[in-house]
Amino acid sequence: MILPIFAYGARVLKKQAKDIDKGYPGLTTLIESMWETMYNASGVGLAAPQIGKSIRLFVIDTTQISQEREVEGIKRVFINANKVTENGEDWNYEEGCLSIPDVRGDVERPTEITLKYLDEEWKEVEETFTDIEARVIQHEYDHLEGILFTELLKPVRKRRVKRKLENLKRGMAEVDYPLRFT
Repeated sequence: MILPIFAYGARVLKKQAKDIDKGYPGLTTLIESMWETMYNASGVGLAAPQIGKSIRLFVIDTTQISQEREVEGIKRVFINANKVTENGEDWNYEEGCLSIPDVRGDVERPTEITLKYLDEEWKEVEETFTDIEARVIQHEYDHLEGILFTELLKPVRKRRVKRKLENLKRGMAEVDYPLRFT
């Protein structure tokens, strides 16, 4: 089922998400709906806070963008993810967000992240990701911490997008997917 994505200004996007346990009601259906919602919106990642759930859950699929770069990419579910380390040189890359349509900007992030998380079978995993996978994971992980990519923009860019962000708070956006405003 395609779920509405909460837009910039929604309080749930600024909360630190909580861990869940294996008995979380409807988790399998929720994950399926998150995949469907993400693909419907042409995204490469989606965190539970973006669909109004303040829980530590996100999905990513970089196979779509990795094809352009001639690498394999990954499709993965992350439950109760916690950052172990971030390493490597910082690099700028233009990011966007399904919760903040029509706003893009360069964000500086390290080239590598190591996470501990649970997979869909509730197996504990510690894994290191690099390059575009690290970037997408860092972006989605930030959603679990209540951080939006716009907060990481350089001051000049922040000023340039301020009007667009205010319009989003007022419910002014045109997208091809369900967007929920506060």
